[in-house]
Amino acid sequence: MLHQVGLNSAEELFDSIPQDLRLTGNLNTTPALSEIELLDGFERLAARNPGARRTSFLGAGAYQHYIPTIVDHIISRSEFFTAYTPYQPEIAQGTLQAIFEFQTLVCQLTGMEVANASMYDGSTALAEAVLMAERVTRRSKVIACGAIHPEYLEVITTYVQHAGIELLHAPADQETGQTSGAFDSLDDETAALVVQSPNFFGCIEDVAALAERAHAVGALLIVTVTEAMSLGLLRSPGACGADIVVAEGQSFGVPLSFGGPYVGLFATREKYARQIPGRLVGEAYDKEGRRGFVLTLATREQHIRREKATSNICTNEGLIALATTVYLETMGRRGLQEAAQQCAQKAAYAAKRIGELEGFSVPFSGPRFNEFVVRAPGDAKQLLAQLASEKNITGGLPLSRYYPDRPNEFLVCVTEINSRAQIDALVDGLASPGKT
Repeated sequence: MLHQVGLNSAEELFDSIPQDLRLTGNLNTTPALSEIELLDGFERLAARNPGARRTSFLGAGAYQHYIPTIVDHIISRSEFFTAYTPYQPEIAQGTLQAIFEFQTLVCQLTGMEVANASMYDGSTALAEAVLMAERVTRRSKVIACGAIHPEYLEVITTYVQHAGIELLHAPADQETGQTSGAFDSLDDETAALVVQSPNFFGCIEDVAALAERAHAVGALLIVTVTEAMSLGLLRSPGACGADIVVAEGQSFGVPLSFGGPYVGLFATREKYARQIPGRLVGEAYDKEGRRGFVLTLATREQHIRREKATSNICTNEGLIALATTVYLETMGRRGLQEAAQQCAQKAAYAAKRIGELEGFSVPFSGPRFNEFVVRAPGDAKQLLAQLASEKNITGGLPLSRYYPDRPNEFLVCVTEINSRAQIDALVDGLASPGKT
């Protein structure tokens, strides 16, 4: 190789590096360690990172739930881990069947009739739902409820700002935390009413009432869910009249992973199936009558004429969707309900305890699942920073990050991971900041 590039030695490769910058001595490394010594050393290093073992009550779109060990085991198998797009069904039946099972589970959870093979994440799934509503209704006005996750709203804005769609915002009620004012703008020019439930403030919306009002003017109701675990306890959006349901599936067997990759769930009514973005796996039969699975719909530019494409979304989150599938199949209906019930019960306990502290309150009266807003007697951001540094507890998300006019409020999330002792430690930390 040196001869081919016209050099005589490896040292000549580094002639451009000044001599005083070159490492000429030995590396400062320890002698070889046994496996036992090496693992012990890594554990000592890990113990120096208190944040890794910190009790957390963060939510707001990314949730810490227990993940059965079988999930990581299954998705790490080489057949799945290295799988590519299943264009050739004769060699991709395992991948196709897993996606088909995923779609079935999404339909069961959302109460809808058809689901796609997944989207990039919840926010982009919601933006695609808005574009789909415009195609279905041929209308250009969309009303987004003000209690949708602010980052989801930003993604929608980015998608529609040059698509000829007018995006209006309906405020949240300051007493209940639920959507209010959305009906004032509903008319026969409205393509869709968009709502999140449970919403960003943790409050559960009256989806059935919103669906009735939207349908009265010929608009669609789009429901987005950031905390998918709530689908294990609450009445499904489809049963409440939703036309398109999207969700972030991270709660189902997907680790937080510093923000991704996650998986977007997308489901709708069968009559709108051909307007779904992305791809869809369906059943088929060979000439001998044996059941198999194939890509049934792939409404994107690579497969059909550009003007007929529903989206430029070109793939699905196959491996993460598989993790979701394995998680849901492992937990089952009763397991998912149990986890969801624990989330709701523990959140209710935490809200009650915090609301009893002097100077603290839980301002919104609407029903909730596992998140709620807390109003502190002082600056929430400073209080949470103090709680983290002195008690090693991440107490929640300061709302001033998205709402500068709410400096004293923060969002708390409680999941089945959080024990009663951890909740009590949070309450004690809030009651006596600065005391270790």
